[in-house]
Amino acid sequence: RAGNYAWALYKELAEHPDGQSISLFREFARRHAVMVVVGLPTRSDTGYHISQMVIGQSGELLGGYHKMHLAHYGASMEKDYFSSGSRLLVVECQGYRLAPVICYDIRFPELSRSLALEHGVDVLLHCGAYYRDESFASWHPFVVTRAMENQHYVLSLNRAGQHYGASVLAPPWIDEANPMIRLHENREEFKHLVIRREAIERVRRDYTFLRDRKPFYRT
Repeated sequence: RAGNYAWALYKELAEHPDGQSISLFREFARRHAVMVVVGLPTRSDTGYHISQMVIGQSGELLGGYHKMHLAHYGASMEKDYFSSGSRLLVVECQGYRLAPVICYDIRFPELSRSLALEHGVDVLLHCGAYYRDESFASWHPFVVTRAMENQHYVLSLNRAGQHYGASVLAPPWIDEANPMIRLHENREEFKHLVIRREAIERVRRDYTFLRDRKPFYRT
C-alpha cells in the first residue's frame, strides 16, 4: 500500500516463516544462487516482531533475527506494537560470519561486542529506517564506532526515498585511504561491494584494540 509506514497494518503485514513474501525471496535466492537478507514484520507464538530473515544460496531459510532493542521515542512507538527478540543469529557465507541487527540495535555496544568477541562475526548486517530528523545525524557515527571498536565490517542500509537514504559500508579501519563507502543519497540502487578477509586480519594485527581490553570493567 502507498503512503508512510502504517502502524495499523502491522498485524496484516506480519508473516510466519512460511509466509508469501519469505517464500518469494526463497525462490529468488534459489534461482540466482545468492544469499538474501530481507526485513519485514513477523509473527510467532510470543507476539509480533521486527525481523530480518536470512535465506541461503539454495533457497533454504537459515533463520530469523528479531529486533532486540525496540525504539520508543519521538515518532517510534515500537513497544506498543512489537515484542523484543532475545536470540542472536549468526550465519556463514563463503567463509565469512555474518550477523543481522536492526536500526536502534546499533546504539547498544554490548550487542555488537558480543557478536564480535563471542561469535567471531566478520560483517554486521544492519538495516534501518532512518528518517532525516534529529536522530539522523548520529546514525553514521554509531556505525563507524561499531566497525572500528570491533574491527569488522558494518553494512548499514537505510530505506530509500527523499527523507531517508545515505546507506554505507564501514570497513574495520577508517582513514583517508580507507573511507566509508557511501551508497546513493536517497534512491534505490544495486551496488557491488567487496569485503576482504585480509583487511580484518591486518587491522586486528596492527591495531590491538581487542587484545588490549582489561578484565576490570565490571569491578
